[in-house]
Amino acid sequence: MADAPSQLFFEDVEVGTVVPPLSVTVDPLQMFLFSAATYNGHRIHYDRSWAVDKEGYSDIVVQGPLQAALLARAVTDWIGGAGTLVSYAVQNRASAFPGEELVFTGTVTGLGESSGGRGVVELSIQGLRGDEVLMPGTATVSLPLRAGTGS
Repeated sequence: MADAPSQLFFEDVEVGTVVPPLSVTVDPLQMFLFSAATYNGHRIHYDRSWAVDKEGYSDIVVQGPLQAALLARAVTDWIGGAGTLVSYAVQNRASAFPGEELVFTGTVTGLGESSGGRGVVELSIQGLRGDEVLMPGTATVSLPLRAGTGS
């Protein structure tokens, strides 16, 4: 069982701080369950012969929204339970396939105003396959201030 994520505070980050990478190798069962949960019946996500013979892919294709969800998980795991994901935007620029190691991470690009016991942090985020960026994006999170919690 994984350790519960610890709480990140606004004072813990600076421009250039890296979101700990989340490494995931998606398998066909996870893809099938995600398609079922999201009511996504596109055959490229579960029918290999369709994906290869009809659509020209090398295998079934990992859903972009699944990759986006994993990228959001990397951010929300990092910020902890008192952090808030304020805004989130990604672009799906390339296909991923089951069995590939995908890495989801980000970098702090800016620190905003702090008020009301919280501070705003801007992030550049990305889903990677090796050095290839499959899914770039941005996120804004709100983090508690240590002074605001008495910690």
